[in-house]
Amino acid sequence: MNTTSILDQLLKSVQGIGQNGSEQSKNVNSPLGGLGDLLSGSGLGGMLSGFGGGALTGGAIGLMVGNKKARKVGAKVAKVGGLGALGVIAYKAYSNWQTQKLQTTHSEPRTINLLPAPQVEQHSMAILKALIAASKADGHFDAKERQLLDQELNRYSNDLELRRWFESELNKPLDPADVASAGKTPEMAAEMYIASVLMVDEENFMERSYLEELARQLKIDPDLKGELEAQVRQPLNRG
Repeated sequence: MNTTSILDQLLKSVQGIGQNGSEQSKNVNSPLGGLGDLLSGSGLGGMLSGFGGGALTGGAIGLMVGNKKARKVGAKVAKVGGLGALGVIAYKAYSNWQTQKLQTTHSEPRTINLLPAPQVEQHSMAILKALIAASKADGHFDAKERQLLDQELNRYSNDLELRRWFESELNKPLDPADVASAGKTPEMAAEMYIASVLMVDEENFMERSYLEELARQLKIDPDLKGELEAQVRQPLNRG
């Protein structure tokens, strides 16, 4: 099962959504704008095309988080970009936190952007697990939406193992402790928390409560938690 490329495409799939919530086409020759290349491929690209291509409110993220907040979530995810960028955010937050703690010995954070392929896959699965769980935090994901997403997974995913795992995660009761159990290292925990922050509306009480409990279960230091959230809120400048 390969979750790395699927997760990367999912994070990149909303890069055409600007901070003002409007879709900005990167490829005027494609009816799907900047998503044309992604949607022409297999895996999640195929799934997204089945959901309506570049229209975020009709796409996978739109189904997972609900149309009412899809553009708000999409704008946050778009600022982050792909999986490597998520790792950079975690790295910066972790490094800043170490500096704030005045630690005399700093160990370089082993975030996903710095790891060999086998470890990248382990981190990717944990992040995707967190992302799926966070999409359910407001309790909106009803049977009809789950059925539609299941149908699209059946139609467009060729990876049967990944499809079963994805469906299993979608159908699980929301349990922050179960999600946190996938965070085997502090860096994985940080990356999972970032993914969760991306997927929730922090103005929603239920979703904010979920984030607070997830951070507790992940054993994230309160100062690190604040730094991770601050990094997500910053304008895109990961260079």
